[in-house]
Amino acid sequence: MLLEHYSELAETAGVFVHEIKNHLSTLILSMQLLAEDFENPQSPRERRALERITRLQGECNRLVEVSNDFLRFTRVKDLTLRPYALSQVLEELLDFFEPTARNSNVRVNVYLPADLPPVHLDPDLFKQALLNLLLNAQQAMPGGGEITLMAREEAPWLVLHLIDTGSGIPADVQDNMFKPFYSTKSGGSGLGLPTARKVVEAHGGTLHADSTPGRGTRFTLKLPIRPPILNPAGPAALVVEKSDLESAL
Repeated sequence: MLLEHYSELAETAGVFVHEIKNHLSTLILSMQLLAEDFENPQSPRERRALERITRLQGECNRLVEVSNDFLRFTRVKDLTLRPYALSQVLEELLDFFEPTARNSNVRVNVYLPADLPPVHLDPDLFKQALLNLLLNAQQAMPGGGEITLMAREEAPWLVLHLIDTGSGIPADVQDNMFKPFYSTKSGGSGLGLPTARKVVEAHGGTLHADSTPGRGTRFTLKLPIRPPILNPAGPAALVVEKSDLESAL
């Protein structure tokens, strides 16, 4: 009953946000046409008008980004699980992420045993969860640093650590960091880490963080090596298209 209620609420919220996005699209197009009318301002008044239009365009685009984050968080479907090698997941994801890391002077180290067992994953969903964690780590190191990915088998779990050399997370923030819409970052939606945890838990796993201010942060993911036992009605999960993964980078 609780799952049915959640699914109905999530579906209603998704329809509502989708409708808002439609109106935002109309507004963005109108603002674009208006900006073209003031493309070459001839007076201080026209220059001020163009500045205001530009700010409004930025706010509209920001609302679209938040809407997309929210839809990814609330939309539900059955997971499509199949045996997958963690090394393959990381290789495919880092092909996207490493150019961004290099531009931020962030080095990515990967240490995986050759004999890791496969785990049952919905690969696109799981990549989105890892991407959110990688982006969070990158943003915690504005001056550059290192991200280390380490994995091991602890039957019946496969354990993956993601460690950064950033500034660390204060204790009060750690208590709230997985709550939806909680963010200490300017312009952040506060859905990246909650989305990551939700995806991992939908796979039957867990996600936790340990951090010491000034010494970096370690995220620990545990995934069941055997197929997880899922609710017959299907777990709450997120619809993440491959284009979402690419656009996030």
